[in-house]
Amino acid sequence: MIAKQFLITAIFMAVIAMLMSVLFRLQLAWPDKEFPVLEVLLGNWAEGGRIKPDFYLAMVTIHGTIMIFFVLTSGLSGTFSNLLIPLQIGARDMASPLMNMLSYWFFLVACLVMLGSCFVETGPASAGWTVYPPLSVLPKAISGSGLGMTLWLVSIIIFIISGVMGNVNYISTVLNMRTKGMSMWRLPLTVWSLFLTAVMALLSFPVLTGAVILLIFDRSMGTSFYLSDIVIGTQVLPNEGGSPILWQHLFWFLGHPEVYIVIMPALGLTSEVISNNARKPIFGYHAMVYSLIGIVILSFIVWGHHMFVTGMNPFLGGVFMITTLIIAVPSAVKTFNYLATLWRGNIRFTPAMMFAIGLVSFFISGGMTGIYLGNAVLDINLHDTYFVVGHFHLVMGSAAVFGMLAGVYHWFPKMFGRMMNEKLGYLHFWVTFACAYLVFFPMYFLGLDGVPRRYYAFTEFEFMQKWMSVNVLITWAAIIAALVQVAFLYNFFHSIFRGKKATQNPWDSNTLEWTTPVEHIHGNWPGALPVVHRWAYDYSKPGHEEDFILQTVPFSQTMSSNQAHDLENNAELMAIQEEYERKQKNL
Repeated sequence: MIAKQFLITAIFMAVIAMLMSVLFRLQLAWPDKEFPVLEVLLGNWAEGGRIKPDFYLAMVTIHGTIMIFFVLTSGLSGTFSNLLIPLQIGARDMASPLMNMLSYWFFLVACLVMLGSCFVETGPASAGWTVYPPLSVLPKAISGSGLGMTLWLVSIIIFIISGVMGNVNYISTVLNMRTKGMSMWRLPLTVWSLFLTAVMALLSFPVLTGAVILLIFDRSMGTSFYLSDIVIGTQVLPNEGGSPILWQHLFWFLGHPEVYIVIMPALGLTSEVISNNARKPIFGYHAMVYSLIGIVILSFIVWGHHMFVTGMNPFLGGVFMITTLIIAVPSAVKTFNYLATLWRGNIRFTPAMMFAIGLVSFFISGGMTGIYLGNAVLDINLHDTYFVVGHFHLVMGSAAVFGMLAGVYHWFPKMFGRMMNEKLGYLHFWVTFACAYLVFFPMYFLGLDGVPRRYYAFTEFEFMQKWMSVNVLITWAAIIAALVQVAFLYNFFHSIFRGKKATQNPWDSNTLEWTTPVEHIHGNWPGALPVVHRWAYDYSKPGHEEDFILQTVPFSQTMSSNQAHDLENNAELMAIQEEYERKQKNL
């Protein structure tokens, strides 16, 4: 139930963020055109049918905040951690059901406060989703620095409280509540990714809490943590001694682990979906786990690559550049392992599989450009251009959304006991996939030409005007992508009530969640908890009649397909297996 609450709330927030992106894309494609409908929708913020510059920046800010924190962090981890961790490790419930419930309600309150900030008179926060000082510190700097910014900060604090409660719960559950036989090396990669994501979030989000509290002190109590030598109009402010660079250090110490907090659960879901639908064991299970652990460790020592243009010491910049390029190694391990799993697999192209393969595509095409941005010399030229927007939205935004959608299509029968419509799923995938590339890939070329991001209009600068037609193309692709989400929303909500009823194990999967009854019951399993005998990826095992073997099936029942490595730690089973093979040889 809590997983459903997280998912449906995240879908609602995603729709809000998507509509904002369409509105500011209209401004970028047709900066001098008036749309009377905008005045009807937005009132004074779009007087005369044109979005005002300050509200344009506010929409960019709230769009980014909602997508990163409320959809791809809590929406993704909150949904699938609550759904899959107890079911896949064989637990009756979470370690603390009460804290679990509170984590959702705090998340909902944070969402409502963030949305409420859009309705205050001075407008929502307008300093970008990174809320850099001094715009975020000085209430009188611009209209979006007032009450809307205060509500943004309050919302983020509540969001972090929600996240900490959830993450403590996920970690405790995985470490303490695994069923008999479920060792850490038998966990599905979904559980590994959700567990390690919770560890990463628990270590990084409190840093943002401290940063936000210091920012509130600067805003309200006259301190100078982030302020120094500031002039507003002709008035010299008394603040001295602080530095906005301190905010960047604290923010990006969260901000770069946050990128992996977003993408790692999606990678875990993709691992399960690809292995299941390729009908093959996941390639390099141990390498996949070690690469996830490597990403967790390295993610905490790369934050400085967001700050190459702050006047950083070149030696320190070189250190961050090296760690940034090293983190590409575990990411590449995952990519190659996905491709090796797909290679010569007996692939079933379900909608979930299509979205999982789409994630791999975005992860490669977006990740390759990270090598350019991780290089300090190149980044100085590309920083704050549309090159960064294209990279960020492909490798993290689109990839994470596709991983989330793969998870929704794959585990929908477990959540709701019904199946989604496949044809609508294929329509949803192909149009969204094509439009995502049409929206974000051209941005690389804008960025290489030096076109800056977050600008209200490109008509002021002659060298940018040649890109106007490309902005029109991007905007039409964004509008079409937004429209096709209506097919997904219809498919999702219609299938909850009218979809074809699901069987217990519709995907012929090995993991424990598919051994529970279709009808949800308290405690997940009737009677005793399942006992685990094998890992989660025994697909298409030579010698076995079916192309999958549930984790609950003992090796003594699969004598014809057992391998030497299956039994190496069990002398009794090895003796039984040898006796069986001797008899088979005599026959």
